[in-house]
Amino acid sequence: MRIVFAGTPDFAAYHLKALINWGAEIAAVFSQPDRPSGRGHGIEPTPVKTVAEKHGIPVYQPEKLRNNPEALQKIMELSPDLVIVVAYGQLIPDEFLATPRIGTINVHGSLLPRWRGAAPIQRAIWSGDQTTGITIMKVSTELDAGDILVSREIPIEKSDTSSSLYLKLQKLGADTLIHVLSDIERFYENSHPQNSSLVTYAKKLTKEEGLLNFDESAEQLERYIRAYQPWPVASISLSGTKIKLFNAEVIRTNNSDSAIPGTILSATRKGLDIQTGSGILRITELQLPGKNRVAFSQLINSRQQFFAPGQTVDYRHE
Repeated sequence: MRIVFAGTPDFAAYHLKALINWGAEIAAVFSQPDRPSGRGHGIEPTPVKTVAEKHGIPVYQPEKLRNNPEALQKIMELSPDLVIVVAYGQLIPDEFLATPRIGTINVHGSLLPRWRGAAPIQRAIWSGDQTTGITIMKVSTELDAGDILVSREIPIEKSDTSSSLYLKLQKLGADTLIHVLSDIERFYENSHPQNSSLVTYAKKLTKEEGLLNFDESAEQLERYIRAYQPWPVASISLSGTKIKLFNAEVIRTNNSDSAIPGTILSATRKGLDIQTGSGILRITELQLPGKNRVAFSQLINSRQQFFAPGQTVDYRHE
């Protein structure tokens, strides 16, 4: 079976490596154009391009697929049986979808129709979902709306961040993809439409979301801290200093809502306790500017005055 693979980031590169190790015939790879990366803003190849070139697979990087006769001509010349899309970053136009003999499938990091869109892994944690998973579906022109070939579910653990869940789902996705490819015609025949009444959308994360809103509950804020790793990373601002947050606990007391949201209630070796709109958020791991992330217990002796109770952190209001 002759395959064209379309993907860009690490998540997609993991799937491409799994296909290569499985022995799939990868005729070519499409990836987003190389972009500036890192502190030096040097042009870096995409992770998928790096894997493809290592294995001698041709790589094509059009700025866009829509209204691009050259890209369409290239996919027609490649004459694939199947196109596999994993986190490519562009919508696939109809003329591309009509090219492969079998069709075009996508590996998506959620249990569709829940969390269509750009940030399904992050939004699953953000919203407090108990489970998530991988869906392999037919690609349609509407975003993440194609018929489902198969879904695989896993629990979201209390300690999961977007980073840890990302690693779990990329392995689950690759394993499920190989399983589907072993009998692709049968999976195509048995595919089923998504339930449109259950659709939710995972909007792209923004840098502004990282500055937490302490009018929200401690439970919600604790989830946001986990969801925003590795980006944009949750933060507070104290006396004009931006502090990144990496771990927190929810502390419940009978009179926990008596202080103004954002007020520092205590700073001990147990953590930094901050009043929220409902409950207390205890910060247990953080990062000061120019420093490494550390447990709060390692800071309290040298920073008692900086974290003195009674102060109010600056936070985003909605």
